[in-house]
Amino acid sequence: MEIQKRQLGTTPIEITPVAMGCWPIAGMTSIDVNDHDSRKTLQTAFESGINFFDTAYCYGARGESERLISQTLGQSRDEIVIATKCGIHWDADTNRVQDASPARVRLEIDESLQRLETDHVELLYLHAPDPNVPIEQSAAALLEIQQSGKARSIGVSNANLEQLIAFHAICPIAAIQPPFNMLQQDEALSLVPWCLQNQISVIVYWPLMKGLLAGKIPRDHQFAPEDGRAKYPMFQGEQWQKNQDFMDVLRGIANSIDRTVAQVVINWTIHQTGITCALAGSKRDYQIAENAGAMGWRPDSDMMEQIDQAIIDRGEVITRAAV
Repeated sequence: MEIQKRQLGTTPIEITPVAMGCWPIAGMTSIDVNDHDSRKTLQTAFESGINFFDTAYCYGARGESERLISQTLGQSRDEIVIATKCGIHWDADTNRVQDASPARVRLEIDESLQRLETDHVELLYLHAPDPNVPIEQSAAALLEIQQSGKARSIGVSNANLEQLIAFHAICPIAAIQPPFNMLQQDEALSLVPWCLQNQISVIVYWPLMKGLLAGKIPRDHQFAPEDGRAKYPMFQGEQWQKNQDFMDVLRGIANSIDRTVAQVVINWTIHQTGITCALAGSKRDYQIAENAGAMGWRPDSDMMEQIDQAIIDRGEVITRAAV
């Protein structure tokens, strides 16, 4: 089945419903990352039909993610949609610094464009509201960047509804980026009605919950000390065991329709009301090829009902229906 692209906000930009999330190839928290495999992953994403690549100024201590996109896909620039983010960087000691002041975001977009070897990005996000900078000031700076042609559209990531409304009043938003997955729905769900009303795309991250919902981490898995996932409650104790029980159900559903668990989970995600696109973070070519296989088909009602029941049995609340 042909992959149907989706409109980004009210812009003429069209994106695939699965994007490649380019944080893992930055090598900051993912283990066993190298440039060769990262370039191969980017190329495989493109060859698998994905046209949307999501990165950020801070994806890598020195912009490694943006540079890899340029090195790998620069020759296909007219065929891809690039989203990057501003407002967070690393200092000389690799400490995370949040700074969304107008001067800083202007500097970051210029450096991002240099790394990406392009004169514009299709989408520029405020990476997160800065508690030390009024969000209206950040919005005015991003509007200026859009008007200069350096960004075709503007988005906001990791913001609550009040912040989004304040930003949108200054600078029209094309997309927002909250976390969302089968087991963590509340944050995105609180924003979807407003986004639908204002024709704003919802681009979600963590659809596979850092690999948990891909169904490939065994119940007795021991996380390496440098693997940052172990710090999240979802990967610990009773929550971990409940999640493994949930994964057993999803494996049965996936086997019954000859799909992988990751494909079922991502497909479910992109067919939820108001969700425009799911970011699939990947560091290996086989991962992104599998994730791209979530596109081009629709779930039937039986699959959706089984998943809804599994989510309810897990202790979650079903609050939205598939479209």
